[in-house]
Amino acid sequence: MYLTKTPEFVQKMFPNLVWKVKANSSKTIYLSFDDGPIPEITPWVLDLLKSYSAKASFFCVGENVSKNPEIYSRILNEGHSVGNHTHTHISGWKSKNLDYFRDVQNCQELVQSNLFRPPYGRLKKKQALFLQRKYQVIMWDVLSGDFDRGLSKELCLENVLNKTSEGSIVVFHDSIKAKDKLQFVLPEMLSHFSEKGYSFKNLEVLNQEFKN
Repeated sequence: MYLTKTPEFVQKMFPNLVWKVKANSSKTIYLSFDDGPIPEITPWVLDLLKSYSAKASFFCVGENVSKNPEIYSRILNEGHSVGNHTHTHISGWKSKNLDYFRDVQNCQELVQSNLFRPPYGRLKKKQALFLQRKYQVIMWDVLSGDFDRGLSKELCLENVLNKTSEGSIVVFHDSIKAKDKLQFVLPEMLSHFSEKGYSFKNLEVLNQEFKN
């Protein structure tokens, strides 16, 4: 069970988590990709983003960074931001706090970033409070559902186009499970919003704000 659009009351219940970027004078969307980098799909995503001069944020799993350092380097070299997504894609709800923090730190040794996104969006209260000392915890206001095998690619696209607005943080996955829907939805989304005058930026501004 998941919500494509995070309700405002949920965002207000957890105000110290980042759900979207405050609107400004420009029409901007913040694409993010979880779980990579992997050779089967991440390079394709990077090629497509480059064709639209779009920047994005990649929340990387440490194990995948370790296996694919050249793809990780490409993400950085092409101007995208990166974030910590734990080392083994561990669930906060199912983990002891110390085990969870160790897994986050193992990823941090490979992904030096002040941005963190919990796998599955699941954190215990004490985990969140502890991690907020060091990280901006980035959630989302639009979840594409590209990981959902029961969701058609057409409905996935419809959800993204209808729910995304100025300042939205949109979650996709550069993973094997999401590959088919991602390859259908992402080009259509980039084309649709580009024609409407939107630009696509990474979340480095939040990283810099946290450091300052």
